[in-house]
Amino acid sequence: MILEHALLDVKPGQEAAFEAAMKTAKPLIEQSPGFQGIEVRPCVEQPGRYLLLVWWKTVEDHEIGFRGSDRYKQWRTLLHDFYDPFPTVRHYSASILG
Repeated sequence: MILEHALLDVKPGQEAAFEAAMKTAKPLIEQSPGFQGIEVRPCVEQPGRYLLLVWWKTVEDHEIGFRGSDRYKQWRTLLHDFYDPFPTVRHYSASILG
């Protein structure tokens, strides 16, 4: 299983709208082949920062499957205007601790 990670810095004052948009967007990613789960957690120390964690079967399920879909176009429309700066997305393999 692959873990997608991104820090989402939301423009000041847009947190409530972002959270509502993320709830609207969630079904779009959940319908993707290879999707395993998602969490979006607000940062305790830095208001407006969120940790995005998405579990996929493979990197390709995310990079090719989801990002190449019409669902991703809707996801992008709902969410991408909230970010400043635009987040860097990374993928991680299984834990070395087992």
